[in-house]
Amino acid sequence: MQSSLTSFRVAVIGGGPAGLMAAQTLAEGGAQVDVYDAMPSVGRKFLLAGRGGMNITHAEPYPDFVTRYGKGAAPLRAMLDAFGPQDVRDWVHGLGVETFIGTSGRVFPTDMKAAPLLRAWLHRLRERGVQFHQRHRWLGWRDDALLFAAPREDGATAELTLRADAVVLALGGGSWARLGSDGAWLPLLQARGVDVAPLVPANCGFDVDWSEHFSSRHAGEPLTTVAIVSRGADGQTSRKQGQFVVTQGGVEGSLIYALSAALRDQIAADGHTTIHLDLLPDLSAQRVADEVARPRGARSMASHLQSRLGIKGVKAGLLRECLSKEEFADVERLAQAIKLLPVRLLRPRPIDEAISSAGGVRWDALQGTMLKAAPGVFVAGEMVDWEAPTGGYLLTACLAGGLAAGRDALAWGGSGGGAGAGG
Repeated sequence: MQSSLTSFRVAVIGGGPAGLMAAQTLAEGGAQVDVYDAMPSVGRKFLLAGRGGMNITHAEPYPDFVTRYGKGAAPLRAMLDAFGPQDVRDWVHGLGVETFIGTSGRVFPTDMKAAPLLRAWLHRLRERGVQFHQRHRWLGWRDDALLFAAPREDGATAELTLRADAVVLALGGGSWARLGSDGAWLPLLQARGVDVAPLVPANCGFDVDWSEHFSSRHAGEPLTTVAIVSRGADGQTSRKQGQFVVTQGGVEGSLIYALSAALRDQIAADGHTTIHLDLLPDLSAQRVADEVARPRGARSMASHLQSRLGIKGVKAGLLRECLSKEEFADVERLAQAIKLLPVRLLRPRPIDEAISSAGGVRWDALQGTMLKAAPGVFVAGEMVDWEAPTGGYLLTACLAGGLAAGRDALAWGGSGGGAGAGG
């Protein structure tokens, strides 16, 4: 295929993981590849996500791994079968970066950093002839040509049109606009007749109507070793244990993010939702009830709870916040609340604060990864209507989607496509 595609020119728009993997796949297949990105450098969200430790994938058994994508699991399956968690690790090793599996099953580079991995990747892409064009913001199409806002030599910005035999769009979702993922592509595709779902926050926090008294004392405090019992839009209940953080106006953190898709959908259906906190998940309800009911003499209930159950700080504050004075004084009700404390969530935090987003190009608008409404235009990554939890799942699916888009574009060009994309 390589010899037949040497004059096949592909524009990859978006320099995140999905776009870069598409560029790698295309270049290895013999295409001429140009990557266009609106930011001054590529991979900015990739780099920022790696500041706390670059989580590249997850090492849990593959049959479990593929279920983490919710309603997107079925259409993503073929992509993940072709480039799954072990393939991600092998690819990283091929770039000269070693990995290890953490105690949670998450996989990291040995130095925990994203920058060395990105540098090695970009070096390989340039070696294979990929050309990069920074500060080129895609504006859609003019006639059948791609339209960009691009820098001029005098520092001003001018409109630029160009043609390519195929296009891969990998523009990200709607979160972290300052790093380039602003969802501005959505109306451009809608105008082209592409069926898209609205972008909504994923892996996000939620607003809670805390009192000023509670938020002023406990905002920023972590709730460690708790469990959340919640009800999804399908009416099913789930229970997850972990930790999260109380914020000035709500809740956020890993345990909240793990449940955010179901919580967001429940709020969309009902206008709000209620989670129930088990503040002492390692103790049985009977043990808690027995300890709360023990005689406390002259001690206050707050002192009694701290002494007998270790409840203090933000956990004690939550009991005061969510229970009335009468309920707090009722030994039986208080014990029940320690194991099942209701907290009402009002709305997701804004999408630009979310780690990722859901929505985008609907699966039925695609033939493989190519837009049915725009032959020769392929999409990858968070632009497509799927979502993933944190833990390496998001990056793995973006890489797998980029590989699939690159392969589909090569197959399209090799089959006689490539007379112009999206016309």
